[in-house]
Amino acid sequence: MTVYWPVFFGSAAAIFVALNAVFGFLYSLGHEPIANAAENGPLGYFYFSIETLATVGYGDMHPQTNYGHLVATVEIFTGMSFLAVMTGLIFARFSRPRARFVFADHPVITRHEGRLTLMIRIANARHNTISRASARLWIIRAEVTNEGDQLRRFYELQLDRVEHPMFVLSWMLFHVIDKGSPLHGLTESDLAERDALLVLNVSGIDDNSAQQLSARQVYSWRDIRWQHRYQDITSVSPQGRLLLDYTKFHHVVADE
Repeated sequence: MTVYWPVFFGSAAAIFVALNAVFGFLYSLGHEPIANAAENGPLGYFYFSIETLATVGYGDMHPQTNYGHLVATVEIFTGMSFLAVMTGLIFARFSRPRARFVFADHPVITRHEGRLTLMIRIANARHNTISRASARLWIIRAEVTNEGDQLRRFYELQLDRVEHPMFVLSWMLFHVIDKGSPLHGLTESDLAERDALLVLNVSGIDDNSAQQLSARQVYSWRDIRWQHRYQDITSVSPQGRLLLDYTKFHHVVADE
């Protein structure tokens, strides 16, 4: 479902050839099970297998023994199943919506409006409208219980804005690290000791296809840049239009 199309069709072709080779070998074990195939040797049985697996049947080669009919019956059932699976996979790949959300390489922690804040920048690479876009951010970290058992627990990090009414270009997510935040009082070494991960889930409805889109990004504690902020990517054209420079999308700069 996720591999590239050339890999998908290449794998399907390899399976097709392998199946025909197996059934061609099975035909060759019998005593002339297929009419007009023996003179071509193993290659004739292979070609007959292709015709049978694809349910083509040109007519010049056909089963002429009980053994040949038995193997052909099994192969026809296999071919029908293979065709059904291929049809379903191709339809699913074409119909599956793909979100092209771009996530900044590094979350940053800096002061925003006077408060220590975790920030993550995301963008919609398609530049189409994503309605009712929503985001949820979690932190997963290792903890030790009172009994000495080590567990990995997750806590939701409350975002300043969890929904975007019309996600078209970029979106900056803010989590204020106050006393109620699971990150309150923690340092970079604390997150490293607990092997912390940030998990960001973003979803929304594509206005063009009316389909639900979703994407997930996972950040290690190593990805977080402390005392950094994102480089500004906005500018205004001479015509007064808002411009975004995506070449700087992942750039961060240290706080002064």
